Amino acid sequence: MTRAAPTTLRPTSAREVRDAVLDTPGRLAITGAGTAAGWAGRADDDVAATLDLSGLSGVIHHNPGDMTVSVHAGTPVLALQEQLAEHGQRLAFDAARVARGATVGGLLATADAGPSALVWGGLRDLVIGTTSVLADGTMVRSGGHVIKNVAGYDMAKLLHGSHGTFGPVVEVVLRLHPVPKAVACVAVDGPVAEAASRVLELMASPLEPIAVEWVSGDPGRLLVRLEGGAGTLPARVERLRELLGADAREVGPDAWDAHASLTDGPHTGGDADGPARDGAVVRIGCAPTRLAPLVEQLPAIAVTAGLATGVATVTVPGAAVTQVHDAVAAVGGTSMLRDRPEALDAPAWGPAPSALALLKAIKNQLDPEARFAAGRFAPWM
Repeated sequence: MTRAAPTTLRPTSAREVRDAVLDTPGRLAITGAGTAAGWAGRADDDVAATLDLSGLSGVIHHNPGDMTVSVHAGTPVLALQEQLAEHGQRLAFDAARVARGATVGGLLATADAGPSALVWGGLRDLVIGTTSVLADGTMVRSGGHVIKNVAGYDMAKLLHGSHGTFGPVVEVVLRLHPVPKAVACVAVDGPVAEAASRVLELMASPLEPIAVEWVSGDPGRLLVRLEGGAGTLPARVERLRELLGADAREVGPDAWDAHASLTDGPHTGGDADGPARDGAVVRIGCAPTRLAPLVEQLPAIAVTAGLATGVATVTVPGAAVTQVHDAVAAVGGTSMLRDRPEALDAPAWGPAPSALALLKAIKNQLDPEARFAAGRFAPWM
């Protein structure tokens, strides 16, 4: 007997989200813009309803003087940036998915980050408050003057990378930064080991790069982004070129397009006709000094590597996903599958973390009937 497709609920307010949770028996899938639908474990399709938060969008309150903004969780970051730019402000966040309409809540739930996380961190570091809905309908607020909420946890931190397992995020309060007066990018070609050596020298210098990423190719390219005043930036660019070597040159902002394409993956917005089109994309993280040697040993088709952050995105043959998880775990890192062909059956996560028992205990307290995000952390829980 064919199971009927689950009902899709499209709330437009936090109250409607709470009502949907209370009125729907059984499991709920949580979706938004769909830019990370294939990340982590595949969502269990045995759900009573799908909670689509894309209609929960818009700025609630922007305080330019305090450089903070509160938004509904379904707000696309791209649209938010356009509004903030009118006040000379920005959310200092540049994950590749932003260009495809990724929302604040979705980016928080997936713990995504971009190259500028080197300086500004991920959303975990930019979020100063959240409102979410628990499985029993409780509206939980965290942040601002509320250091610990009624649930007994700092929910703003727990929700980062939760993939919806603790319930839907409905509102987020964010810390803002000024739009830079000038931006420049310098590139130098070379293999990853050579790039890593240059990055060690760069990070010990006073140049203060905003982003440092290596993109695979023949032989590969190191990209370094600087921000600053219009009058002072040219001199810093020249010093950066001297540090990186005679072949270093200033390039335009479109130099980052290849980085974004490889980070996105061929099945979720990247280059569907490129060399990585049949591969699986794995996000890995480890100590920065271990990243280049790790990348060199992987059977990678394509790579973007944050040599100063220790975060990389590698595209590998589907059959090599387990090998990647094991290699990353061997150097004390973490890994997660974030793009794959539909037919590929591969583990989404590496070995279970040491804090798994704690994670399960929190899940059991906040969502004892496991109503939210079933399958996302399989096979751990």
